[in-house]
Amino acid sequence: MKSKKRRKRRIKKLRLLVLVIFVVILLFVIGKIKDKKKEHFVPENEELAENYENEVPAENLVAPEEKKPNKIDDWRLILVNQEHALPEDFNPELTSIDKIRKFDSRAIDELKQMMNQMKKDGITNVWVQSAYRSVDKQEDVFERRIKEYMGQGKTREEAEKLVLQTINKPGTSEHNLGLAVDFNYVDYDFDETAGFKWLKENAENYGFVLRYAKEKETITKVDYEPWHWRYVGQEHASKMNELSMCLEEYVEYLQK
Repeated sequence: MKSKKRRKRRIKKLRLLVLVIFVVILLFVIGKIKDKKKEHFVPENEELAENYENEVPAENLVAPEEKKPNKIDDWRLILVNQEHALPEDFNPELTSIDKIRKFDSRAIDELKQMMNQMKKDGITNVWVQSAYRSVDKQEDVFERRIKEYMGQGKTREEAEKLVLQTINKPGTSEHNLGLAVDFNYVDYDFDETAGFKWLKENAENYGFVLRYAKEKETITKVDYEPWHWRYVGQEHASKMNELSMCLEEYVEYLQK
């Protein structure tokens, strides 16, 4: 009888010992998991590191500042579109292309060199039809096109939407910038000419890019314009073509 009682006591002690061992192992595993998480957490600055070491509650930690986009301070890459208007006091220095048309003085040499090389290569039927326009001139062009559509029965709102597909509002046109040119007539068949093919192959060597490409309409918010070319500088033009980017995409790419 006594031996039976002793056996029961030994079983109880054994069970208690097993339970203690299990608890110890469990606590050890939990501690390892916490240490692992701690190893993977890398504080982003000294202040956060100090807070972390002192086990400051997460709500008291100082969040890192958001990285600001890089500022692009290159006059060749000024972005002008429906969302980015020119400053009101913008006043470019211009040089005459001919008796009527003008272009930014800092880039006109490249434009002339490109036009001369085209002629040397046998392309003699390409000319600059439109270049710099003052904001007042742009307003005249914009309003005239609106009136043309309204004369066809469109409302003012409908007419303006149609005009914005090819002509930007005054102060938001690249022609106000003085770095854009329209070649020949406003004609989509221009992209079937030898002149257009030459520009596609060679314009980047003189710093020019096709500004409103067919596959970029959703980004530029402007319809395809094979006649409209923009000066951005040789290195930028080459990189934009290499990356297949329009100016909006390229500026964002540089900012990041």
